[in-house]
Formats: sequence, structure tokens, C-alpha cells
Amino acid sequence: MIQLNHDYDKLKPSYLFYRINQKVASLRAEDPHRRLLLLGVGDVTLPLAPAVIAAMHRAVDEQSRKESFQGYMPELGKDFLKQAVADYYSRLGFRPDPEEVFISYGAGDELGSIGDLFASGNRVAVPEPAYPAYVDTNLMDGRTVLSIPGNWDNGFLPMPDENLDADLVYLCSPNNPTGAAYRRSQLQTWVDWANALGAVLIFDAAYEAFIIQPDVPHSIYELPGARECAIEIASLSKTAGFTGTRLGWTVIPKALVREGRSLHAMWVRNRTTRFNGVSYILQRAGEAALSPEGMEQNLLNIKQYRENGRILMQALDRLGVSYTGGVNAPYLWFRCPNGMDSWEFFDFLIDRASIVGTPGEGFGACGEGWFRFSCFGSAEDTAEAAARLGRIQGS
Repeated sequence: MIQLNHDYDKLKPSYLFYRINQKVASLRAEDPHRRLLLLGVGDVTLPLAPAVIAAMHRAVDEQSRKESFQGYMPELGKDFLKQAVADYYSRLGFRPDPEEVFISYGAGDELGSIGDLFASGNRVAVPEPAYPAYVDTNLMDGRTVLSIPGNWDNGFLPMPDENLDADLVYLCSPNNPTGAAYRRSQLQTWVDWANALGAVLIFDAAYEAFIIQPDVPHSIYELPGARECAIEIASLSKTAGFTGTRLGWTVIPKALVREGRSLHAMWVRNRTTRFNGVSYILQRAGEAALSPEGMEQNLLNIKQYRENGRILMQALDRLGVSYTGGVNAPYLWFRCPNGMDSWEFFDFLIDRASIVGTPGEGFGACGEGWFRFSCFGSAEDTAEAAARLGRIQGS
């Protein structure tokens, strides 16, 4: 008789963002004319850069001609894009070997797939509140997941101590959902801890393009010793608006060795078995997004999202609400008012202001009583949301 994976029994009945999307769909079905302001799921709202669109059109045209047609792509990525990623890192003062770059369909897929490198007996630590996929994918694989509590007192940036017994640690900086970002000295502490214990850090750099403070690293590899203990997973979803286009990369240094084995070589074996590569059209789009012209155009969109954050921060300041984020990250994280739990406040905001946010409880037990706003909405919706928040207080 077939046996199912009963590790799924450890999961919540539905994934956080699926639940929110279902709620929004239901509200729109009930009242198609209701103007809902979507500050919940962190999807971008501005179009792809002109340089990216032009590159995609050229690639599509190439696919129409026999002499330039491209079929299966290399499983690890085309050299031109791996080189572009390596050049992108060069602005930070270091440049990975392009062979250490693995092109992917985005961070979301890789954050789960990377677990293939590690046995189910490994203990995984996740600083919470955290992107729920870190926890769920490891539970599905049968691993023990430990929560490292983040809270207002530690700035939602928990640090390792002598009691932390873990083999893998997921770090996201700037963080989703809290918007908090580790300073250079704090990240160095994590790197030193991992090297001392032989642990591996999985570093999620999805929001690095929003960093403006010089003491906040854009990449884990800016820190000495990181190449010996860290895997970095990155994406163009927020950097270049590729949420619907899907493109990213994973960096695994050749210096990362455990049990005498190269994790880089293991990942080559994994990808060449499980993955058929990213489409040629998307890889040309990624190359354009990372070009000087593309990066300049992407920055215009990022500036708009930062402006959205400024408007929402001003609204929370007027309400006297304390928060984290909004500076180096496109999220604001604040305590629910009047002792409400996070799903209660979710319903309250919809009922009173037609604003959709994200309940903190969905990011782990440490998120209960907290709430997240995304800065990726349109400028018009963000300004209207700020105004409606003020009217709630005044009513």
C-alpha cells in the first residue's frame, strides 16, 4: 500500500499568501466595485524596465529564425547571464567565479530546493518572524525546525548564542516581514558562529536593492569567512520587478565544503538532474536588467516604492505607532492596536478601510499581534491608504 509523506501533517492547513489571495478574491466577488487597497502580498505594481522589454523582444525575434533559435538551455545558466551576475556583485567589492553562479527561476523555488543538499536529520534554525517557506519546506522534508525569537527588544534581529544547536540557519536581511536589517558586525557574528560550528547559512538576499545605509551588507559575501559557510539566494523579483517573469540565482562558493564534500559540486549534480534550465528569453531579460542601463531604469521603480514607504511611515508616525522597516526594506512591521490579534486586525482594516495587509501570525508565533504593510502598491493606492488610516483614527 502506498505511503504518503506525513510530514505534511505538521503544516498549517493553508499557506499564508494563498489564504490572503482567497480572501481578496471572495471580497471582490461579493462587491466588484469596492476599491480594495492591496498592501498585503508583496507583489510589484510597476512595469518592467524598457531595457528589459527591448531585450525580450529581441530574444523572441531570435527564436523565430533558424540560425538564432535556442532550444534547451544549460541547466546551470547561460554564460552571458552568469557573467552579468558576477559583474553585478563587483560593485560590492568582490566578484564570484561565474561558475559559482546558478541561474534559477527565482528565490522562492530555490529556498525550498536547496534542502536537497542536506539530510533530514539536520536541525534548521529560523529567526522569526520569517518568510513561511523557510519553515514549511523543511517540515515537508522531515527536518526539525527551531525558532530563534525576534522581538521589539532585539530589533527583530536575533543573534546566535552558546545555546543555539543548529546545522542550518536561514537569514533574510533586509528581512521579510519585519524590514529589519543586520548591520555588518551582526552578520559577521553569524558568519563566525557558523564557521566555528561547521553550520551552513542560507542567506536570502531578495531585498538587497533597497538598502541605503552603508553599514548594512548587500551580500553575505562582503564578510570575511562567508565563502566557507554560506549559500546566497537572490532574485530579480523585487530588484527589477520580475515577480511574474521569474528569474534569480544561487551562489555556492567552491570553498564551501562539509564532510569533505563540495556543496558546489553537489548542487551541480542536483541541478543537472532535476532542472532543465531557464528559458533563453528570460535569461536575455535578466542580462538586460543587470546592465548599467537596466539598473538605472530599475532604480526609478525602487525609488517609487521607497517613496511609498515614506508615505506609510509618515502615516504611522502621525498615529503614534512604532514600527520597524521602511528604510532599507520595502516592508513596514508594526504592533496591532488595542490588543488585537493579527487576523482580527486584518479583518478590522478590511471592514473599516478596505485595506488588505498581512497578519503577523502567518510569519510564525513571534509575529502574533503584529502586522505587515507592503510598499509595493501603486502610488495612488498608497496615498489613499495613508489617508484612510488617518480617518480610522479620527472616527
